[in-house]
Amino acid sequence: MAWVHAVLRGQKVLARARPDGALEVDGGRVEIRYKATDPRAYRASAQNLEVSPGPVLPEDTCVPAAPADEAAGTAAKKTAGKAAKKTSSPARQVAAEWIAYTDGACSGNPGPAGSGMVVIAPGGKIHEGFEYLGTSSTNNVAELTAILRAVEAIPSAAASVAIHTDSKYAIGVLSQGWKAKANQALIAKARAVLATRTNVQLVYVPGHAGVPMNERADELAREAIQRARSSPLPAL
Repeated sequence: MAWVHAVLRGQKVLARARPDGALEVDGGRVEIRYKATDPRAYRASAQNLEVSPGPVLPEDTCVPAAPADEAAGTAAKKTAGKAAKKTSSPARQVAAEWIAYTDGACSGNPGPAGSGMVVIAPGGKIHEGFEYLGTSSTNNVAELTAILRAVEAIPSAAASVAIHTDSKYAIGVLSQGWKAKANQALIAKARAVLATRTNVQLVYVPGHAGVPMNERADELAREAIQRARSSPLPAL
């Protein structure tokens, strides 16, 4: 086996490859590493990877992958450490009964846009959805719509809800009193829904930083664009 340099949604990664340089695809996904010295291995959709020109790299380019439980523990420690260093930002970890990850994507801004949502119910069952927003929307609209759809899908009786998003804009206009110059109708609707849910917290996560469920929400948003269709979250 080998490695090649590739680009995943604008970020350089190392991707698992065959000796001839073709991506090693398993179930539509490819093992990737964000750093050669980091044992945490992630899996990205093959259609989201663009192989960069250059030589095929040997197997020992990347350190061996850590066992799944060890990698998860390392990721959690690093995430907690970053959150502790950024106490002045909304990037904190919270405990909640229901957890969601949302993301928006846009090709052109304005252009074809989509929203992606991953909702984790109590007990760990994962529900996914995506929504196509047409050919002349924006990234901010996609981010706001993803949050709104996740909140709408989660039962109003939920004891606590944490919505993770990499959009500081969405967090600002929905929960920090930022004045909105655009998207006022959508923001008003989202604020009205959130006003009925005192149990919902919006939590910032860094985008394209290897957070698995955030990466998955991004994939779903891009799938909405690629397929030009929607697959709504079920009523949970």
